[in-house]
Amino acid sequence: MMRRTLLASLLLATALAGNAAPAVPGDAAVKAAKHAVSAYRQDIVETLAKLVSYNTVADPKLPSDQNPVHIAFKNALKLEAERLGLDYADHGWVVIVGLGAGSERVGVITHGDVQPVDASKWKKSPFELDRTSEPGKLLARGAEDDKGPIATALYAMKALKDRQVPLSKRIELYVYMGEESDWQPLVEFLKTHEPPQINITLDAEYPAVTAEKGYGTVAVTVPKAGAQAAPEGEPWVAEFGGGFFGSQIPEDANALIANANPELEKAIRARGARHEGMRYDFAWQGSSLAIRAKGVSAHSSKPEDGVNAISMLADALAVRPWTNTTAGGVVNYLNEMVGTGIHGEKFGNIAYRDGFMGPMSFAPTVIKQREDGIEVSINLRRPQGKTGEQLSNEINAALAQWQGRNLALSNIAVRIGDPWVQKNPPQLPTLMKVFSYFTGMKDPKPVAIGGGTNSRLFPNAVSFGPAMPGKVYTGHSEHEFITTKQLLLNLQMYTAVLAELAR
Repeated sequence: MMRRTLLASLLLATALAGNAAPAVPGDAAVKAAKHAVSAYRQDIVETLAKLVSYNTVADPKLPSDQNPVHIAFKNALKLEAERLGLDYADHGWVVIVGLGAGSERVGVITHGDVQPVDASKWKKSPFELDRTSEPGKLLARGAEDDKGPIATALYAMKALKDRQVPLSKRIELYVYMGEESDWQPLVEFLKTHEPPQINITLDAEYPAVTAEKGYGTVAVTVPKAGAQAAPEGEPWVAEFGGGFFGSQIPEDANALIANANPELEKAIRARGARHEGMRYDFAWQGSSLAIRAKGVSAHSSKPEDGVNAISMLADALAVRPWTNTTAGGVVNYLNEMVGTGIHGEKFGNIAYRDGFMGPMSFAPTVIKQREDGIEVSINLRRPQGKTGEQLSNEINAALAQWQGRNLALSNIAVRIGDPWVQKNPPQLPTLMKVFSYFTGMKDPKPVAIGGGTNSRLFPNAVSFGPAMPGKVYTGHSEHEFITTKQLLLNLQMYTAVLAELAR
């Protein structure tokens, strides 16, 4: 009986091993990947240069399907697709580039719109692919997020076509034109359009992303009405501002101190000198001291990659107590409720973390001047572990306590998005083996990110690149780039993955 049981176990194990996915990509996938790099290493850069030349930042006055720059970008994409022998369909906000046929489909999810950009911070135009300023890097808005991945997917599909890799599933590249500004048109599109059964999103990190934190905002206005009067003869904060847009860690901030004196300047300089990665410029305007702070911009989902000029400038001013004038109230609010941390540790009891998704991040991103006061917007990215209701209640409780100690705030808005987790995606083993094969990294595991991608809207979707683990993600920053080396590595991996998933 024992021998029969042992024999049956061995036979079962052999059968299971025969049905298991191989540990490395198939020969056809590897050869197609090598062909893609050898044949198109220059072409892919030229296509990327064409795509980034269009300023596809959203125009709040024009929907994407009526925006002439977006339409021109889609026309350029159409020409590239047709030149490569791929089919093309324009659905307004969504473009689909396809290869092959079949009811079973593999989707590749990307976006063609980009975040706002401050052109003065770039060595060349952010809408010109800069190949020379920093050797080995391709700099432009969209180079990493998300036009580099679009170009890469096009040539991955072309390589499969060249090699005549047998495909039993159709491959569809989705290019959405509102990912950075408005998801609702895509939500509406998917109500009537049946998406592919398996999807990969090229808009995040490797090895693969199976969880994303929820996006949120805490916005308050420190009002003019109700603020304290400036103290006669004493220094006071007359102005405070900074930031560019909500999903960017700000690298610029400014303050104006009225009735300042040299001793105060010396103290602020000394405190600011302790902030690594910051630069402060001081200028006297009569008896007022103007301060400009320069940090390092980053994607707000990864505040650890940047140096927050708003937080740091507020901290540099924490050399004396400030009267709660409107701008002084902003400084006091930032120092007492946020500080220089990035996890909300000072904001009442809101800070928490999840074992897989990590801690909630909490970072001020925009200080906006309004007619009725100064608005402070804090961007948060929350993991699973608390309900939205609990977190909102904790935020409101912390705000109530601060107002009781200081002054009443107005226009309080607390918006809490939900975290997302993809459980047991069927393509994950394929993604892991391809990533391991081409990078040499052993036993890769899926990760969670702070950002939100369109993976949430597609069935069986996970993100696969384009950023390597441990590397700074440059999308949303004023120094966005992708290295040529990474672009070509991505090309190999995307080609192999599509060959494996669609075979």
